[in-house]
Amino acid sequence: MSDNKELTGRIFNIQKYSIYDGDGIRTLVFFKGCNIRCPWCSNPEGLSSQFQVMFSNDKCINCGACIDVCPVGIHYRTQKNGEVKHFINREKECIGCRKCQDICTQGALDIVGKDVTVSELMEIIMQDYDFYISSGGGVTIGGGEMSLQTDFAVALFSECKKMMINTAVETQGTTSLENYQKLAPVTDTFLFDIKQINSQHHKTMFGIGNESIRRNLEWLVDSGVSVIIRMPLIRGYNDSWEAITGTIDYVQKLSRRGNIRRIDILPYHQLGRKKYERLDLPYPITGDPSYLPEELEQLEKFFRTFDFDIRLVRH
Repeated sequence: MSDNKELTGRIFNIQKYSIYDGDGIRTLVFFKGCNIRCPWCSNPEGLSSQFQVMFSNDKCINCGACIDVCPVGIHYRTQKNGEVKHFINREKECIGCRKCQDICTQGALDIVGKDVTVSELMEIIMQDYDFYISSGGGVTIGGGEMSLQTDFAVALFSECKKMMINTAVETQGTTSLENYQKLAPVTDTFLFDIKQINSQHHKTMFGIGNESIRRNLEWLVDSGVSVIIRMPLIRGYNDSWEAITGTIDYVQKLSRRGNIRRIDILPYHQLGRKKYERLDLPYPITGDPSYLPEELEQLEKFFRTFDFDIRLVRH
């Protein structure tokens, strides 16, 4: 067995038959852990690198079975509003044993996070090999922020390349340049986020400027790899005229230096909102900044006025 297959990474989901995260039909692997906090994040279970308990109160029958089997005392019951209810002690650290999940007869508990080896992941990936070949698809790694586990990602993609499987990563570009230099030789496409082109606004939103992000992106473009720019579009956060046109102008100029295939615009959606409740986390965005269908149509018309491939992605 090769050294690569001894490496272990922490993931929180595997999504098969994805068509939004690279070319063709793909297997999308979500790496756990993220170094910034986007208010609109639809995968809050990917933010922490630790194991976590997701709890559905509406499914729980307060049987107490999980309390009896948990070795670290995360589960407890107490009286609230005259009724005994089940709660999670978020100050205690889940060790990922899954004993509570396994014993729960109502499906009220899910343990988020799983440590896997490269060989274990490859077994799952190879189940859909024929789909990759017939559709021009492959494997995409997302998160969280996948580059926090760069060595594991490189090891996985090295095995994928041996099988001639197309590889792609979704990244915010927020870690060291060294990580992207390691990833480039084994990655066919980088799906690279630009969340806010103005560095000061970026710092206000995320606590860091975007200078290192732009440096990483520019290095990738200059190195000759294939890049797709992704821009989440969130009302009140980055949908101003300056933010949108500034991003497009920057990308158009940068594309003269290398292969930027297109810009994908990703309008806000609330698909992950329920997950925040299950993790006892407040939802960061108040109100609903979603776009109406007619607004999306106007945006599409606007994007067609640019001499560049800009696509509005509707999930």
